[in-house]
Amino acid sequence: MLKSPVTQFILKALGIFAIWYVIYELWLLPKGDLDEWLSLNIVAVSDGIIQLFGYDTWTMHRIIGIGENAGIQLVDGCTGISAIGLFLGFILAYPGDWKNRISFSLLGIGVIYLVNIFRIVVLVITQEEWMEFFDFTHDYSTTTIFYVVIFILWMIWVQLSEASFPSNQKTQYA
Repeated sequence: MLKSPVTQFILKALGIFAIWYVIYELWLLPKGDLDEWLSLNIVAVSDGIIQLFGYDTWTMHRIIGIGENAGIQLVDGCTGISAIGLFLGFILAYPGDWKNRISFSLLGIGVIYLVNIFRIVVLVITQEEWMEFFDFTHDYSTTTIFYVVIFILWMIWVQLSEASFPSNQKTQYA
């Protein structure tokens, strides 16, 4: 029984994401080096950006804040590594030229990194200026924006990809 191209794509994407998740959860996360480095990098870059807006910031390891606020801590789940795995799953599962796929993957990782910086900047400023909206901003809006960007990147890849699902195959139903 032939699987439809859509089913093949979904299975490949899920498989790649599952492999990424296992590697991250069983090796990268417990080791901690990648999350540590990325968290410190995001704190440093976010600190510089927030200072450009005229705020008096402070940092302490993985924590960044403004003035007298308690600040926010970039725990391992805040680095965007899982989101990068999701993005790569979509890109690697969809047909396309490998040279373009690698280039677009690197571009997408950079975009996800910048979105995460934006997310942290927004959260820190929200904590200072509109504390009553912090929980909502943290729990819903920034996460939603984060995954919408991943979806948009994937849609761009679909449009740019030279390969597409074959239109001459008939979909079979089980």
